[in-house]
Amino acid sequence: MNIFAIIQSRVTSERFPNKVRQKISNKYLYEYLHDRLLKSKILNKIIFVIPNNKKNNSFYKDLKKKKFNVFKGSEYNVLNRYYKAAKNFKADVIVRITGDCPLIDVSLMDKMLFKFIEKKFDFMSNNDPATYPDGLDIEIFKFKLLEKANFSARDNYDKEHVTPYIKKIKNIKKFNYKNNLGDFSKIRLTVDEKTDIEFIKKLVKKFGNKSINCKTIINFYKKNKKFFKTSLLINRNEGSSLQKGQKLWVRAKDIIAGNNMLFSKKSELFLPKYWPAYYKKTKGCEITDLNGNKYYDLSLMGVGTNILGYSNKQVDKKVMQVVKSGNMSTLNNPDEVTLAEMLLDINKWADQVKFARTGAEASTIALRLARAASGKDNVAFCGYHGWHDWYLASRLNNPDALDTQLMADLKSDGVPKYLKGTSFPFRYNNISDLKKIISYKKIGAIIMEVSRNIPPENNFLQNVKNIAKKNNIVLIFDECSSGFRETYGGINIKYNIIPDIIIFGKALGNGYAINAVVGKKSVMNKIDNTFISSTFWTERIGYVAGIATLKEMKRLKSWKIISSKGDFIKDEWKKISDRYNLDIDISGLRPMPSFKFNFKEHNILKTFITQEMLKKGFLASNTIYLSVSHNENILKKYLYNLEKIFYKISKFENFNDISKKLISNFPAQSTFKRLN
Repeated sequence: MNIFAIIQSRVTSERFPNKVRQKISNKYLYEYLHDRLLKSKILNKIIFVIPNNKKNNSFYKDLKKKKFNVFKGSEYNVLNRYYKAAKNFKADVIVRITGDCPLIDVSLMDKMLFKFIEKKFDFMSNNDPATYPDGLDIEIFKFKLLEKANFSARDNYDKEHVTPYIKKIKNIKKFNYKNNLGDFSKIRLTVDEKTDIEFIKKLVKKFGNKSINCKTIINFYKKNKKFFKTSLLINRNEGSSLQKGQKLWVRAKDIIAGNNMLFSKKSELFLPKYWPAYYKKTKGCEITDLNGNKYYDLSLMGVGTNILGYSNKQVDKKVMQVVKSGNMSTLNNPDEVTLAEMLLDINKWADQVKFARTGAEASTIALRLARAASGKDNVAFCGYHGWHDWYLASRLNNPDALDTQLMADLKSDGVPKYLKGTSFPFRYNNISDLKKIISYKKIGAIIMEVSRNIPPENNFLQNVKNIAKKNNIVLIFDECSSGFRETYGGINIKYNIIPDIIIFGKALGNGYAINAVVGKKSVMNKIDNTFISSTFWTERIGYVAGIATLKEMKRLKSWKIISSKGDFIKDEWKKISDRYNLDIDISGLRPMPSFKFNFKEHNILKTFITQEMLKKGFLASNTIYLSVSHNENILKKYLYNLEKIFYKISKFENFNDISKKLISNFPAQSTFKRLN
């Protein structure tokens, strides 16, 4: 009887590429596994089965160089790859081992093989249900079952895996080998992520020359549970439930500082581990993820960048013309002049414009000019204005300074200590806050969001302007988020308050990077007394996109469309919450509606909504950035599904039970206060 261990292995793991080439005790993982299997008293042969593709060619050469048995087969039909390998090597009994389990217990495997042969089983495993540590999984089956599965399986899932179809075959003699020491299936000894290999290395080093088997690991675990703490954070067989974007997010967390480029797009803010994370293409308000799943975006719409919808035909057409004719050159592009004229036509009180690519850059430019014009360094601010030193410096005075502005416990390491005492936050609609700061600090600039979740009260904006004028302070309105939402321009138009400088961003280029600082000549011409310059502020795409976006907004009167949709959404949220006696606060600009549950379990409820809406094909939380592409039919589908979720929530007496019973993972993390 030919009893072969067949190891499925590859270098193209989506969560941890090239993990088989990680080293354990100066051996590659695949070598380490192979050498452990060689200690079997029953196995006749060990065979690696790998995908037949270019990415695995070098791995194939490595295996052949070491004179290991190797077979190349179908990349996606792993069942067929196994079958052909077994047939090629003439196997009678197959022991299925995965290539990411370097600590396989050979003595356990031999005991299972003895029993398999003695009792004449057709199929045996130790993971159905699992009682052994994850990474000690062993499945044994006869070739005839593998052959039957290969020719009978039709479902893609059955083909992508080896044994699911075999387990469904009726009238076969099956047995699950239980751990007589108890259920220790939560112990993790497999390698799916970088943290796994680091843990395995530590464990092997801890044991030194001592034998590592199931019993010794379990005994060690009982006495040293803290040692296993990080390895217990990943669920067993988690990879099979994760899609491509989720696996890519795991990879990114190891190699990209801060996980990604924008805090607001972190998966943990929406649905930890199960948020799609990455996209393949967009159109209108629809996003296609890396697996080809399509979702309606009833969430952030590119974090507020796409009022005209994703991949707008008119804007993209102009951008593609620029791409073909050239995006960058030694000479300046003429479109910056055209866009500046358009913005000055909208803001007739202003005289000059300076462009940048991001909102944080634009706010820092505005602040530099304001300081130059006022001759004073200190700044009073209200709202969110980016990641730069001047903003985070407020935490040097008071660690809780940004709690009322942005989010609690925001970190500020790396901000120069000499900036302490230069920036001071004040609360929206609290004029006494601002007066107090002005009274004892030499404030040169006030920078603020014109409106956040709530409108100004008690003549707040006019009072701010009066204070600024009286004290020779430059007033900056940051309209990166609010601009072009309720008006064709800044929301300051709605309140008839003119600042010294206004900042536009996000929606200005409908997804293309362009931000503008628009202001009075008395402030803007101070640029001649300082140095503000950047190479990529001269690229052409952003300007062309900005021109096309403004034209399309004006043609459609987009601000009226999205404001009307926002009013409709807010009204429907109120009706649904009242219907099911759920206390929520509804806020936000008209086209950026948001709600918050007035319960301490708000984050749990928000996460549950995201999880359930995802199942129905919606990216959704408790905030919506509306676009002209959100048509009536889409909004009605969204509200229909949301009402069902509100109904489910209303049936729970204790909302913490939702976290325990209905949420697949941990609740979402808290995010910006503007989005909560």
